[in-house]
Amino acid sequence: MSKSRYASNWKEIATAVKESVGWCCQKCGRVCLKPGEKTQSWTLSERRAYTLQVHHWNFNPEDNRLENLAPLCSSCHLHYHRFGRGNISPGQLSLELTIKN
Repeated sequence: MSKSRYASNWKEIATAVKESVGWCCQKCGRVCLKPGEKTQSWTLSERRAYTLQVHHWNFNPEDNRLENLAPLCSSCHLHYHRFGRGNISPGQLSLELTIKN
């Protein structure tokens, strides 16, 4: 995916979405690491598993409407992209924040 398709303020948008759910995956409920948060003696794969990402339901990184964004841990995000399904649907999340694009 070309980074040029993402909004110039994507990092801020993604961070706001993650903060709005307390850094918790909206599919499996895993609490993920915040930026700069120290990990004990975790392996690289363990740290990656506890990384929260923001998924675009319609696979369009230019569409940053809140109902199109879902905070997922890296495992759930990968699973959704590989199998095209998940246990939450677009619009199911109630994110209570305002993001300026």
